[in-house]
Amino acid sequence: MTKAFISGILGQDGAYLAEFLLKKGYEVYGGSRRNSQDELYRLQVLGIEDEVSLVPFDLLDPYNVFETVSAGQFDEFYNLAAQSFVGSSWETPVVTSNTDAMGPLYILDAIKRNSPHTKFYQASTSEMFGLIQEPRQSERTPFYPRSPYGVAKLFAHSMTVNYRESYGLHASSGILFNHESPLRGVQFVTKKITTQLSEISLGKRDILFLGNLDAKRDWGYAKEYVEGMWQMLQLKSGDDFVLASGKTSSVRDFVIKAAECLDFELEWEGEQLNEKAYIKSTGKQILGIDEKFYRPAEVDILLGNPTKAKDILGWESQTDLADLAKIMVKFDYDRISKS
Repeated sequence: MTKAFISGILGQDGAYLAEFLLKKGYEVYGGSRRNSQDELYRLQVLGIEDEVSLVPFDLLDPYNVFETVSAGQFDEFYNLAAQSFVGSSWETPVVTSNTDAMGPLYILDAIKRNSPHTKFYQASTSEMFGLIQEPRQSERTPFYPRSPYGVAKLFAHSMTVNYRESYGLHASSGILFNHESPLRGVQFVTKKITTQLSEISLGKRDILFLGNLDAKRDWGYAKEYVEGMWQMLQLKSGDDFVLASGKTSSVRDFVIKAAECLDFELEWEGEQLNEKAYIKSTGKQILGIDEKFYRPAEVDILLGNPTKAKDILGWESQTDLADLAKIMVKFDYDRISKS
């Protein structure tokens, strides 16, 4: 059996990737610093908590990383662990940098020294593009990160390229644009929207507060994106790929699509910090703006160019924004209605 290790297996992408690899007949190991029942939630939702082997793993501990890689001799290593919430990276820039920049370097160096046959995947991010230098961002677009998170991820991305070119490792980076699902963390804006609108629909909340509604993102379905990760490691050599839908939508667009799933037709008034949304049929306000949710340095728009992934991997995003909102709202509404 092919042995794979997934750091961050308890997160959204890690859980979906584990499910995918198990269906492929893999022996799946997962690294985690946390082993509470609450943190196993995503694996439990997918019904795979008893099919993966969890081992202690801490990206902040180079000795632990070295021993895990050396002892495991894995065929494939997917590094999905990170401090992944952009907003928190301004509050914890040192922890974010140690985890998201140095952690991947520890893994790469351990593979180079003790497990050079291991194929390595690094979870890069569209946040590396930041202040965009091209209307559509591809693997050749210059990077201009606008957050400590984006800067740290760019270091790890560059190190992955460097170790591939310097030492011949099979090392790939997936530059993934925003990808969402029912398993998304509650601190992320799409999950916040679908959760809190469902709570409003069920009478458990009055108003949803958000930040910049005009920020535009290229959104896709996480369950599809993990397949692209696997496809990268099936190539003869490592490479870098943008995974994206190739379409961009605003936060406001996502709110509208999610609201439609709950039969809310919205009316809007005001601008920027004074913008509000009401349910048209009742006049009840259900959305307001809170300045604390704005970023210190905003990434205004991201739009990926996934041509290379389509041409080489045969990978394409299949789920549009409306269907993605429907999947997430249904999950959250059902979950909340039972709680």
